Parts: sequence; structure tokens; C-alpha cells
Amino acid sequence: MVNSRYEYTQAMMGTTVSLMLFEPNDFVVQLVFKTINQLEDRLTVNRPISEVMLINNAAGKHPVRVSHAVYSLIEQACKISLMPNSCFNVAIGPLVKLWKIGFNGHQVPNSDQIVNKRSLIDPNDIQLDAKSCSVFLKKEGMEIDLGAIAKGYIADVIKEVLRQNDIHQAIINLGGNVLTVGESPIDSQGYWHIGLKKPFSSIQNELVGLIKVKNKSIVTSGIYERYFIQNHHLYHHILDSKTGYPLDNELESVTVISDTSLEGDIYSTLLYGFGSIKGCEYLKKHRNLSGIFLLKNKTIKLVNPDNFAFQLLNETYQIK
Repeated sequence: MVNSRYEYTQAMMGTTVSLMLFEPNDFVVQLVFKTINQLEDRLTVNRPISEVMLINNAAGKHPVRVSHAVYSLIEQACKISLMPNSCFNVAIGPLVKLWKIGFNGHQVPNSDQIVNKRSLIDPNDIQLDAKSCSVFLKKEGMEIDLGAIAKGYIADVIKEVLRQNDIHQAIINLGGNVLTVGESPIDSQGYWHIGLKKPFSSIQNELVGLIKVKNKSIVTSGIYERYFIQNHHLYHHILDSKTGYPLDNELESVTVISDTSLEGDIYSTLLYGFGSIKGCEYLKKHRNLSGIFLLKNKTIKLVNPDNFAFQLLNETYQIK
């Protein structure tokens, strides 16, 4: 049984990124953080220059050629955005910047502002050209925002970097996107133990339970991650393209257990928008994905639990 752990952290991507290895390897650690930096430089919308910002700055003017990796990611995001009743929307950027939830200057916009921005968030107005690897936003003022899936994509790339360098046991944590590599050397059954946070807890890092997995990704979308309260009403960061306001349903969070972190990013957002009933039905048809739904009434729904184990730690919640 291996007990030595080597944890490396850096402030990146607006969060704390950590890598846990079980043997010291400075070359791999430097390579991992360098790769994350390079990918963030391509994908971010929080800096003046990136491949995505080049697309946004050319909205309504001309197509922009991008790298194959960025084009492929935008293409996948568009497909998910165009699914029926999808609350995932790669074109949501103008609405995100209007609300500024999780950033300085958050506000409840007036109805005219919301109507104006909603006219700029239709994913049908994104024109893709696979031959030239180019992206064109048809209306001036449109903005692609890959924030909902960038972490997942980057985590999967880092897993491949580790594999190529013969690292087969590790944990990658990109501020909530947790990707486990192989089986854990510190558990007799090979499970990694990943904490599921209790929403809105006044106690730092208080957990609802432990999720136990092998070689899986764990991604949570919840209303407690970024929000503000105004006039006794909570406004969270998961926005509904149809209304322009935060989604309002019975869920506190959705956690997706999947093979890749990109899937986790996509489906945690998608399933939150579906709600617990439709979300559970969707997962039952997609057995490669598993889900944990935390409801506001303090019940928990576990779907497809053959891909993970769950240990409840908090008595205020009950498993349905």
C-alpha cells in the first residue's frame, strides 16, 4: 500500500488547481501547469486576447480561423446547445456579462436589458466551417463563452499528458472538476474518495457525503457555487436562455460521474436544466453516465449507482 502523496497547487483559471501524485515528478508537474496555462490562453473570455476572444471581437464582421482543438470544442458545444430544451448554451456570453454573477458589479438587469441580450444568444447564429476551421458569429455583440466546459476539456487533456508520461494514479482537481486517474493506491479496494459539498453550509468544506470511484470524472453544477441575494431572492449563475433569468427548479445541485470530465461539464449543466424527474429519466437511458441529485427538500437521488459508491455523511439529507 502506497502512502506517500505529493500535492501541487497553483492559482489558475480563477480558482485553485491541484494535482496529487504518488511519486515525485517535477518534470510532469511543470508540464501539467504549463499545459493548463497554454489552454487557458486559448479558451478564456476573461482576457483581451485569446482564440475565443478573436471570434467574439469579429462578431457580425467576418469568420475567424482557430486551432483544430478550439474548433472541435466549439463544435461539440454547439451540438449540445442545439439539443431540444437544452439549458446548455455556448452563446450565453452576453447574458453572463449582463448579470456578472460571481464577478464584481453583479446586478438584477431590467427587462429591456434582458430582451436585448437574449437576441444575441441564439446558438443557431454560430456558423461553423470545418474545412477552414473557422467560426463566425452572425450578429455583432454575440459572444461565445466556453466557461461551462473549458475545465472539463483541460482536465481530460491533462489526464492524457499524465498517461503519456507513465503516471497511472493521480487526482486532477480544477476547482471542482475532479478527474481520477486509475485506481487509488491508498484504499484497499482501489476507490478514490471525493467529497460532495453541502450547499450553502456555514461550515467550510462541510460534506453531504463521499463519492467513491475508480478512474472516473466527478463534476458538480450547483446554485451555491456563484450567487448573490437581493431583496431576499437568490440569483445564481445557471441562466435560462429562454427567460434570461436564473433557472428556478427543485434542485440544489447535480453531480455527474462519467468517463471524461468534458462529459461531466456538459451533462451536469444539461441535467440541472432538465430537473430531477426528466434528468433521472435521461440518465436511465444513458448507462455510461451516473448522477447524484441534491434536492432543496434535502432528499438525494442516486442514478446508475453501478459506476460509483456513495456514503452519506450528513443527517439532514435522506437518500430516496
